[in-house]
Amino acid sequence: MKYVIGVDLGTSAVKLLLVNQNGNVTQEVSKSYPLIQEKTGYSEQDPEQWVEQTVAGLSELLQEFEGDAQDIEGISFSGQMHGLVLLDDENQVLRNAILWNDTRTTPQCKEIYEKVGRERFIDITKNMALEGFTLPKILWVKENEPEVFNQARLFLLPKDYLRYRLTGQLHMDYSDAAGTSLLDVSAKQWSKEICDLLDLDISICPDLVNSYDDVGSLLPDIVQETGLAPTTMVFAGGADNACGAVGSGILSPGKTFCSIGTSGVVLSYEETGDKDYEGKVHYFNHGAPDAYYTMGVTLSAGHSLTWFKDVFAEKEDFDTLLSEVSTVPVGSNGLLFTPYLVGERTPHADATIRASFIGMDSSHRRKHFVRAVLEGITFSLNESIDILRKNDKQIDTIYSIGGGAKNKEWLQIQADIFDANIVKLASEQGPGMGAAMLAAFGSGWFDSLQDCANEFLEEAEVYEPIKENVEKYKQLFESYKKVYRDTSEINSDLMNYRS
Repeated sequence: MKYVIGVDLGTSAVKLLLVNQNGNVTQEVSKSYPLIQEKTGYSEQDPEQWVEQTVAGLSELLQEFEGDAQDIEGISFSGQMHGLVLLDDENQVLRNAILWNDTRTTPQCKEIYEKVGRERFIDITKNMALEGFTLPKILWVKENEPEVFNQARLFLLPKDYLRYRLTGQLHMDYSDAAGTSLLDVSAKQWSKEICDLLDLDISICPDLVNSYDDVGSLLPDIVQETGLAPTTMVFAGGADNACGAVGSGILSPGKTFCSIGTSGVVLSYEETGDKDYEGKVHYFNHGAPDAYYTMGVTLSAGHSLTWFKDVFAEKEDFDTLLSEVSTVPVGSNGLLFTPYLVGERTPHADATIRASFIGMDSSHRRKHFVRAVLEGITFSLNESIDILRKNDKQIDTIYSIGGGAKNKEWLQIQADIFDANIVKLASEQGPGMGAAMLAAFGSGWFDSLQDCANEFLEEAEVYEPIKENVEKYKQLFESYKKVYRDTSEINSDLMNYRS
């Protein structure tokens, strides 16, 4: 039996999957690392910890592997998007990585529009200038840490730096490059126009490759430390959402998924890179050959539920917290939650908006708040689906992955709010499985990623929308959308009181 490894470099941990030729996950290892949050809005990590924990995870995986290391034919990567890793001329890291959920760069986003022009910028990158993306972070370092920036010779994204440390090779794939705000998405090349207008040397951008390209071999010291064979092929991999799309079978027109992790994502397959969504949703290069995808993001999806548990039910597990949700009626007895704990991405692109509970009265108990959190997260994701539908996309079946696929009541809430069939996969591994599939395809196991998906992925359950609930949620969704409009100014004022 032959195997591949999928490495998913997430925000809180690196997850490694050993997958055989039948698509079965035979081993799984996870290694965590901390966030560094020195100020409100700041979010960083030490790239060295990604390397240390990945190498430790690979070593543990191989120690438990009963086969021959030669049977592990390939390894590929999924990674948290947008994070900035700056390297000097000796490829040494110059500062902590600034992550996707860091929101310090509002002035730099304004600078991008001033110098490039909003419409021209969106025309090239297919996306708005957002605090979470990489280009504003580069400009922030340039303006606030010139002594660091003057030493910078190259930037990488998190999984690309990890792969560099395993292979010694410097690349970035198109799907991750699309989230930097420096890629001409349609042309699949770095934008010299944007670089010139912002006084950046285009040489700071790494060479571009496909997600399924073989990009080198493991360094001898990595072979020795991990136990992997020196013949193991290394493939570029992709952005976590692109890999999530691959790992969920979103590989043909009409396919859509909803992923609820720390953040939440609605992602839909696109055949071409020439549609115009006016920047209302993200528009990125896919990990699949010559394909694209549109995507809307809720910054605090699963994070909202985790926050609620940590504050109000610290000693309970999630199953206990959610156990009474089914006893609460649609609409949580008139209680609404907006999941803007760290700002919002789609459709508002607002770093200062904050979360709200609206409609509280003395009849509400904890179970009402819990259901309201689930409904609020799902309403936020529905705003992305609403945009796609208004641009003539047919969405009637959605594959649900991540934390939102682990609770039956939440899956039904998704079906009712999205007004679509919700499909749960038999084995849902998301981005890690997508990375493994890229390695399997790159290793020549299959003629296409679709063939790989047909072998690896199996549908388990389907949740159909309940007509009565759909109608109630449609009315409530209109009220939900008003909350942002009516609280944005208040939240902006309240930022003056935050330390």
